[in-house]
Order: sequence, then structure tokens, then C-alpha cells
Amino acid sequence: MENLVVFSGSSNLPLARKVVENLGINLGEVELTRFKDGEIYVQIRENVRGKDVFFIQSTSRDANFHIMETLLATDALRRASARRINLVIPYFGYARQDRKDKPRVPISARVVADLMEKMGASRIITVDLHAGQIQGFFYIPVDHLTALPLFVDYFKNHKDIMVISPDAGGAQRAMEMAKRLSAPFAILFKRRKRANEAEIIQVVGDVERKRAIIIDDIVDTAGTLVKAAEAILRAGASEVYAAITHPVLSPPAVERIKNSPIKKLVVTNTIQLSREAQECGKIEVLDIAPLIGEAIIRVHQERSISELFR
Repeated sequence: MENLVVFSGSSNLPLARKVVENLGINLGEVELTRFKDGEIYVQIRENVRGKDVFFIQSTSRDANFHIMETLLATDALRRASARRINLVIPYFGYARQDRKDKPRVPISARVVADLMEKMGASRIITVDLHAGQIQGFFYIPVDHLTALPLFVDYFKNHKDIMVISPDAGGAQRAMEMAKRLSAPFAILFKRRKRANEAEIIQVVGDVERKRAIIIDDIVDTAGTLVKAAEAILRAGASEVYAAITHPVLSPPAVERIKNSPIKKLVVTNTIQLSREAQECGKIEVLDIAPLIGEAIIRVHQERSISELFR
């Protein structure tokens, strides 16, 4: 492990500290500051020449700031002659803009991928991409981890459960979770009016007297999630839980969850929660640091990542 170095950006330092604790090493020393006009300053404060470097940064609030910080750190590591620069991006920002769905719009996820690659990234490690095809935006290796085993372990002792996909795009994820839990699954059909706002059209599947678990990758303003929970209860479910990897939780999400019929929102710590979210009794956080730490070890030792999920 002597050639392994892990640095952290400013977006989720608690997660990075847990990762290195699992690895049994210390975080690398890096200076991250901001000038008064908003410019970012990055300096790697230790020797990385010939080292296998991992830089942990979720590109969440403020997404633009944390992406820029990541790009500058990557360039600094490349110029410092790191042997390999592995960007660990637990939450990959701009992933919801993965295609040209309207005239004259960018494919923003591809832009971010190009920037990271151009700056010198050797590999990307990420968790539950919003769209799996984003892996194809990179010409470098992408290790795509999933939080599904954490959710399966959390719900495995619950009775009369049913896994719900909030849309057709998430059906594969819901089917896999249902298979691991030996439970049935259902799907919601919705119509999106605009960003962060959707109308639930129909629940397809018999949820009568079931403990429903909505499985998804991102919860942002929670408007669609709350509407989904209400629709599932109207269809006859006894309780509704939600298992969602990335707790973006933009206002007024926490307030909506507090006032919703959702019994428990189970998330991971890919994104650092606000104080308001931490104090919400309905939100429970599962630690993804051991999974990320194991992935880092396997990449460093040139071992299989897929074996983690068999």
C-alpha cells in the first residue's frame, strides 16, 4: 500500500475520512482554498511522483464549484507526475443531462466526462449513475459501483415487502433488488411536466397490503417521491419506504419528507447531508465508505471489481 495515496476534495470530507479509515491509511495533504473573487486554489502538499493516487469528490452542492476543484486537482496531480490518477466520484453531477432531449441543448454529462479525461484522469470510480450509458462517454476505464447490496441488507428482514420502480428507466434496478429479496416488484408510470416536477399516472402491480420500497438513484426536491408514495398508498399498500442512493435533497425536500406518508427514507453518504436533513428522523444514512474502500484496494491491486457484487 506504500504507493497508494488518497486525497479528498471539499464536497464530502467525512466520507473520505471514513474511506481511509477502512483502508488503514491517512488522507493525503492538499490545500484547497478560494480567492475573494471566487477563484479556486489547489496545491498538493506531498510527493506523489510515481504514486497510485485516488481523489475523492462528489460533484454535488455546489456542483460547478466541486467539478472545477476536481479538474484543478487532477491537473495538479498530473503535473506532479502521479503514476495514475483515479477520480472517485461517488455522486456524478450533471448525470441527469445525459442526452439531447430538446433542440439546442448540450449533453452536459459528456462535457463533464471530456473535461475530466482531458485533465489527465486515468480512471473513474462512481456509484449508481443516473444513466448507465454515461460510462460510454469516457475512453478511460469506469468502475460503476452500486449501493444495492446495502439496501438489500437493510430490508432483508422486513416482511410482506414489494419493490417499486418509480419509472420505466429504473425497472432493471428494481427487478434486481426484488430478486435479491425474493420479493415481487411493481412500476410507476409518470409524466414529467418540467424539471423536478412529475405527475404519477398509474401503479402497475398489486401493492395491496404490502410494505412498498421505492428504489431509485437520486432524490432531489422530493416532490415526485412524495407523490409516488401517496399514489402507492392509495393503491392499497400498508407502508411506503424509499431507498435512494444519492440524497441531493434540494429545498424544500426535507420539509416535504417530514410531512409525507413515507415511513423511512434510506440513503447513503455519497453526499454530505445538510444539518436539517441530519436532524430529520425519517432519514436514515447507510455508510458506503467500506464499499468504496474495497473498490480502491481492488483497483490498486489490479483485482476484479465485479466480484464485489456477485
